[in-house]
Amino acid sequence: MEPFFSLLTKHVDKSASLLCVGLDPHPSDLPAPTAKAALDFCLRLVTTTAQYAAAFKPNAAFFEMHGPEGWSALKEVITGIRTESARLGVNIPIILDAKRGDIPSTGYAYAISAFEKLGADAITLSPYLGRDSLEPYLAYPGKGVFLLCKTSNPGAADMQDLTVSAGTNASMPLYEYIAHLAQSWNTADNIGLVVGATQPEALARVRQAAAETWLLVPGVGSQGGDLEIALRSGLRRDGKGMLINVSRSLAHAQDPALAAAELCHQIAEIRQSMM
Repeated sequence: MEPFFSLLTKHVDKSASLLCVGLDPHPSDLPAPTAKAALDFCLRLVTTTAQYAAAFKPNAAFFEMHGPEGWSALKEVITGIRTESARLGVNIPIILDAKRGDIPSTGYAYAISAFEKLGADAITLSPYLGRDSLEPYLAYPGKGVFLLCKTSNPGAADMQDLTVSAGTNASMPLYEYIAHLAQSWNTADNIGLVVGATQPEALARVRQAAAETWLLVPGVGSQGGDLEIALRSGLRRDGKGMLINVSRSLAHAQDPALAAAELCHQIAEIRQSMM
């Protein structure tokens, strides 16, 4: 089966987009605190932005909070993305934002849930339990994982900036060490990294450490990350290698399709200026 990042690259080329549409149905954004409202919220974003999306990223937490009905709604959102993809004649990758991280036996159950029951193409994971904790997910041909590396939240520095020893006379921040580790683990082209746009210096260091790795980059827009700085810090030499995740800026827009189109245009202009 074709590796996940090969499939992603094909869709990025076909769509001419690096925009990852985040599907985060915050209760405060819904007309009612129900799974049905979360479903409708997400399906509206899917149908209006699909033609501009390099990927979709539903956030599991905002569905799980509604209990069994929420889990069913998440499955319906993923089905809706597949339906809209088929209508457009494309295969838009779906990244489940779940940030799982546990021992292998537990990871095996999480992997079945994400890849077999929900049908996601990739998942976000914590790398802090080590390589064996990733194996249940990496065992799925054609599926991908994005490892938390340098996150966009203010408290990220509490752990991720700690200096660690990386061999004889070598030391670096923990997040940079994770980026190096990911290179040695990525033997099947199915590992990417999550790096926040709010940390452009870290983004540049991760790109230097992981020259070819795909980066999932949240934090542009409502969290304060600058789009151009992020792209100039994290794009590969071929102008690819990044998914710019945007959620609330699209969800709160009066016309999400127009907002997505404008974002794609901005990204394209910045990419062109760097070539």
